[in-house]
Amino acid sequence: MERRELLKLITVVTGGALIGGELFLTGCKNDPKIGGEAFTDEDIAFLDEASETIMPATTTPGAKAAKTGLFMTVMVNDCYTKEDQKIFHSGISKLNDAMEKKHKVSFMEASPEQRKELFNELDKEAREYATKKSEFDRGESAKANEAKANGQKYEKKTMDPHYFTMVKQLSILGFFTSKTGATETLRHVAVPGKFDGNFPYKKGDKAWFEQ
Repeated sequence: MERRELLKLITVVTGGALIGGELFLTGCKNDPKIGGEAFTDEDIAFLDEASETIMPATTTPGAKAAKTGLFMTVMVNDCYTKEDQKIFHSGISKLNDAMEKKHKVSFMEASPEQRKELFNELDKEAREYATKKSEFDRGESAKANEAKANGQKYEKKTMDPHYFTMVKQLSILGFFTSKTGATETLRHVAVPGKFDGNFPYKKGDKAWFEQ
């Protein structure tokens, strides 16, 4: 699975393009001046558990084994705008608040079943929000194009991304770009490798990961 294919997959399963995807694809980083709120060890542990709920261990390791929480902090600091960084950090608190409201326990104290139940609800909420955001963005683009055609200026308005979309996107991206996800969940062939157009395939075989 190549990077661009992975980004397409993330778009499909989350209803929106990867936030920070342009910098990720080009291998660039934010200007150090952007800075951002630091992540604590507790934040990383929280993100590990959140990503494990999204990409749990089965017959192969899950997101926590791939240290996806740490990856998420790097991605947020390197590829997110300052505004998106704030949304992500506040999302950690919102996730915990949502769990306490629903099950009367903190996220870290919740059972896997409680976490899964909450995430299913948040996923539905985030996808519905993504649909509204997509429609809003198209409308703003149309207004901007119309203004340009008439020689006028138009400042496009934006809708912030949903915090759960951020968590889900980075959980998937972090897991499948990790050594654990690439070599233990997917089948891995190092470049250059050779092309075999007649390679036998059995139903249920793992997908391939290409560097």
